[in-house]
Amino acid sequence: MFYQEKNLGYIKNFEFLLSQVQNEIYALSDQDDIWMPDKIETAVNILRKDNADLYFSDLYLINEEGKNISNSFWKEKGFYKKIKKDKKKKGLLLNNYVTGCTIVSKKKFIQDIIPIPSGIMHDYWIAIVISLKGKIVCDENPHIKYRQHGDNQVGYKMKSKELSSLDEIRNMFIDVKLKHFGVLTKTKDIFNEKYKKQNEKALKYYTKLNKTKYINFRYWFLYFELYKYENFKYRIANFIILNIPILGRIIYRVKKGN
Repeated sequence: MFYQEKNLGYIKNFEFLLSQVQNEIYALSDQDDIWMPDKIETAVNILRKDNADLYFSDLYLINEEGKNISNSFWKEKGFYKKIKKDKKKKGLLLNNYVTGCTIVSKKKFIQDIIPIPSGIMHDYWIAIVISLKGKIVCDENPHIKYRQHGDNQVGYKMKSKELSSLDEIRNMFIDVKLKHFGVLTKTKDIFNEKYKKQNEKALKYYTKLNKTKYINFRYWFLYFELYKYENFKYRIANFIILNIPILGRIIYRVKKGN
């Protein structure tokens, strides 16, 4: 048991705890979720069978009282097909789909994981590092009940649905990616030359989009490289929103009935 003299914040606390890991395998747990009795045994068996370095799984969704909301977090978030398609988990460089409370991982990459860069979630950083240096396996069977509280319903609902205009959705999305690739370009040591260049181009791409009001003609090839693990409908819709917002606004208004 460890106690901190001052509040470090959850990311620095995870960083500290990772530095204290002594066993070959560790698991993350930080909320009032419920683990199924077979969670750890299943994860360890799959890690060893597949000679993998990080395991994650789907989740049941429950409400504050513990009543079932959904049998698949992945399907609620639209992750299921993407996770199955992204065999080598390289799609993690664009979007995180590894939920931290399901992670069971080997100790050997902790020296690469810490310190955790400022501006990125701990579970996302762990997943990115191991996707580049080791092997990640996923389990489509849920082994944890993921509790949803009143203030974290966004855990399984798209935040963009709460916004009133396409420009709000677009600005939110671009802002998230600017921060994301801003962090990745500053943590160059973890990436090979291919991904260093991709991260730098992606930062320039979203910076350009941030200044685009009508149409963007630059880095379209990069967009389709970054989004290749998304389904076709999502790729096209997002492409229009990001690169041809003048057309996106018209479509959005028609759908809204304005």
